[in-house]
Amino acid sequence: MSMSLDGYIADSDDFLGGEDGERLHRWADETDVSGPVGRFQEEWNAAGAVLSGRRTAELMDHWGGDHNGSPIFVPSHRPPSPAARWGYPLVTYVRDGIESAMAQAKAAAGQRDVQIRGGAYTVREALAAGVLDEVQIHLIPVLLGRGHRLFDVLPSEIELEVVEVINTPAATHIRYRVRR
Repeated sequence: MSMSLDGYIADSDDFLGGEDGERLHRWADETDVSGPVGRFQEEWNAAGAVLSGRRTAELMDHWGGDHNGSPIFVPSHRPPSPAARWGYPLVTYVRDGIESAMAQAKAAAGQRDVQIRGGAYTVREALAAGVLDEVQIHLIPVLLGRGHRLFDVLPSEIELEVVEVINTPAATHIRYRVRR
């Protein structure tokens, strides 16, 4: 998840920061794929399944029905939109909670990773339910001062262990393991 230094992942209109709406993801536009950007792209493309918040999935038009060939699972209490219901066979709306959505995503992924694509609420719910193993933050050197915070409200303190830190001019990439 790309995040501003003051904890925001999107502005109040769901843009990703800045006037062009992509400020928080400019780090991924780097053309040198031999460095961190290439490594992260490989990780994203290697996912066996994706878990996404509803708002993010709808804003992204469900990535056209799959995420690089991987199925998409969307935890939501409301029924899916018509496109997700009839036009995208690899998109599954899971109406019985984050635990069920993650279990279905893990079953579909097999030996590969399940990755969460956007959705602060979904990340917080996964942390609270104990179904998230790692958190990866791409910390962007900007203070947005408003918007949607990733860790706005948590039900309790959650201990994290730093696994890796990669510094680049555009972002500091931090991978954490969730301690149980």
